[in-house]
This record gives sequence, C-alpha cells and structure tokens, in this order.
Amino acid sequence: MPYVLAVDQGTSSSRAIVFDTSGAVLGVGQRDFDSTFPADGWVEQDPEVIWRTTVDAVRDALAASEVAASNIAAMGIANQRETTVVWDAQTGQAVHPAIVWQDRRTADRCADMVREGVEAGIRDVTGLVVDPYFSSTKLAWLLERDGVRAAARGGRLCFGTIDSFLVWRFTGGRRHCTDATNASRTQLYDIAHHAWSDTLLDYFDIPVALLPEVKDCVDDFGVCDASHFGAAIPVRGVAGDQQAALVGQGCLRPGMTKSTYGTGCFLMTNTGAAKPASDARLLTTVGYRLGGETTFALEGSIFVAGVAVKWLRDRLGLIGSAAETEAIARRIGGDTRGVHVVPAFTGLGAPHWRADVRGAITGLTLDDGRDEIVTATLKSVGFQTADLVAAIAADGVAVETLRVDGGMVANDWFCQFLADVLDVAVERTPLPETTALGAAALAAVGAGLIEDTTAMTAAEGERRFLPAVTPATRTAWLDGWHAAVERLLGT
Repeated sequence: MPYVLAVDQGTSSSRAIVFDTSGAVLGVGQRDFDSTFPADGWVEQDPEVIWRTTVDAVRDALAASEVAASNIAAMGIANQRETTVVWDAQTGQAVHPAIVWQDRRTADRCADMVREGVEAGIRDVTGLVVDPYFSSTKLAWLLERDGVRAAARGGRLCFGTIDSFLVWRFTGGRRHCTDATNASRTQLYDIAHHAWSDTLLDYFDIPVALLPEVKDCVDDFGVCDASHFGAAIPVRGVAGDQQAALVGQGCLRPGMTKSTYGTGCFLMTNTGAAKPASDARLLTTVGYRLGGETTFALEGSIFVAGVAVKWLRDRLGLIGSAAETEAIARRIGGDTRGVHVVPAFTGLGAPHWRADVRGAITGLTLDDGRDEIVTATLKSVGFQTADLVAAIAADGVAVETLRVDGGMVANDWFCQFLADVLDVAVERTPLPETTALGAAALAAVGAGLIEDTTAMTAAEGERRFLPAVTPATRTAWLDGWHAAVERLLGT
C-alpha cells in the first residue's frame, strides 16, 4: 500500500505525520524548538534548527509508523508563512537568522509606507495591508545588510519562505521554488496575474534573481534525496499552513470557514474563484491553486493565541501545562470579574493592524489572581475571533459554522466559549492536525493516489458546540473586551 508523508513545519515545532490514503494517521514525529528575541519586537529562528528538527521529526514519524521510506509515494509540506530566509545558493547556509512572521522590526518602514500613500496600490496587487507581518519589508531589511544586496544581484543568494528553504534542502539544492499560497504572503506577488510583481520588486529594490519559481499547490517540487531518509521521496504538494488547514478541513466551497488555533489564530473563508476585496481590513489571499485555477480566501490574522498559553506557563509560571487551563476556567465559571488580557505581545493583527502596541492586563483588583488571568487569556482569543467574524460579516460573508483545529481546541470549555461569543456553531474535526492532513492530501493528488483532496480531508466534525448564552450576556462580554482594547489603542 502506498503511503503519504506530511511535513508541518510550524512556529514552535516541526511535525511529521505518515498517512494512508484514507487519511488515517500511522505515525507522528514532533520536535519542539524556540525562537529568540534579540530586541523589542524582534523574533528570529535559526534556519539550521528548523532544518534539523524537520529531518528528525520525519525520521521519528517513519519509525513510529513502521513504514519504510521506500513505501512513501509522496511528501507534502505545510509551513509557517511569511517567515523569511536568505541563503547562499552554493552552500545552503543562511546569511542571517530567519526573520519570523511575528517580527516587528520593520514597523517604522511600514509606517513610512502608509504615510507615502502606497498602501492602496499594494493592497490592490497583493491583497495585503501594509504591516511588518509580511515578507516584503523583512527581505528589504535583510538586503540592507553588508554585501547582501550585491550578492543577491549576482545570483549568489536565494530567498524563500520556509517551504522554499526545506524544498531546497530536501532536493540537494536542485529546486528553488514555492507555491502560490506562500508567494501570496510575501507582499511581492500579484495574486490576480499569478506572477511576481515587477512594480513591487522595484519599489522594495529586490533583485528578481533572488526569488523562487512559483508553482501550484499540487505540482512537481522535485525529489527528496535518498540520503535523508533512506529512499528518494517525490515532493508533490506544498501550501502555507493555514491554506493547508483550509484544505484539510474540507472547506472547499465558497462560504466555508475554518479557524486554526496554533501559535497564532488564523480564520479563513473560502470565497471561490472571485478575488474578494475587504473594506474591513481583512486579507485577500490565495486559498489554494490547483490545475492552474485559483481559489481565493478572506483571512483574519491574530498574532497571539496558543503562544499566550505558553506565556502563562513559561514566563508567569501560572500553569504547569496547557491542559490545566480548562479546569481553571470551569472552576470560576469563566467569570473573570472584569479582568481582561489583551495579548498584543507583538502588536495587534486584523482588523486593527497596530504593530506599535504591546500587551496589557486591565481591571485587576486585590481580589483577582491566577484563575482570573488564566481564564481572561483564554477568553482573549475568543474575543479576537469574534472581531474577525464581525469583520467578515461587514464584508458581506456570513459565518454560520466555524470549523476549528489546532492545539487550543482540545479544550472543551474554550470551544464552548467560542460558540457563545461568536453566536455560531463551532465544529471540531476528529483530527486536530488538519494542517498536516491538507498537505498530505495535496501530495496524494500529486502522486495520483487519489483524484481529489476530499478523499482524505475532514468531512464531519467530532463534536458541535452550540451557542448557549443570551444576546445580552454576549453583548456585555464584547463591550468589556472592546473597552480594554480601546484603552490599549488610546482611542
């Protein structure tokens, strides 16, 4: 029987899963790693650590599955998006640590761009707002380092998001490519014409020789060299992690919506073949591209979700594990008594797009303590999701059911709070790792094992959570949250 390998290279861990063609999990490998924070708002990762943990995770998954690499028909890759790497085209060594999507070092450059009045034109071409989140200003910053731009113009360097870096390494430097979903997050890609934008490359002074070839999500991305895992493995599917989750959740019809709760939270709605425009400062992005046809999506991005729970554990010491948060929230009945956590550790994403603000806890009294802070942190992710759903509604898309995945949704209390604060049904799929499932499904199509991704992707939810609070309660919750955000924003 042929099997499929999925690589899910995320912000805090590298995972690999071996699937059969029914979507069943046969073996999992995971290696965690840390980011570094060399200055306020700066977030970096070592590309060699990303590579090493990815290879180790694949080896672990193969061992756990007891499937030989020679029986793997194809590999699919999903990756943290926007994170920017530049490496030597001969040696493969990065010229600088990877600049992570959360990084805010180019906030001043972005503010200048807004003052210059270029945002509308950039949004029209790329679908993206001007924000340090995206790869464009990160790459421009890297090119300003000594000798980097000259080397780039001479064709001696490669730029890529993490998918490109992994493909280059897996194939022994024989392929420098990306897919349309990842390209659409660089803020250098014309999503209507499916090509790098000459205008934006000129604006950011980025040599075209630096850029990867852009392919469909199902395509020939080369062959992983046998030296890595004992047998050559074709790479046949690539997508950014949130787009892979959209596929893995089975959100393949216009109007279907998913939200992934990992390090951050990313809510994405399939809008079909029509390129949508957002008046609510959501992102227009490539949902997936198959057979030369693009399916677009609207996306809202929350920079802090699961990482806030990690902050409670690792920085504040308020919990010993993420699993404790559910019992804590239930113990106080979810009542934080006016305490709100606004986890803007690296700024606020959609719909505010404020790179300059930082986190805050409001409403504390002497009677408040660990339970209120922990529960308010959980609720902050639900409140931010509610802001995204409201923005999508303002753009004319009604969310009736929200499919959820990611580590945070193992918490039943959190899922119920989502349903209550959103006033929509929340559906949790049987397999929480739908990002990897989507990558595997794309690869399986590319290998000719299945005709389309629906043969492997999630079709029905394990459990539905239905709204169970009054409109007055919901309004009071949201009023309190918005007041806390307004204090932070100074409005």
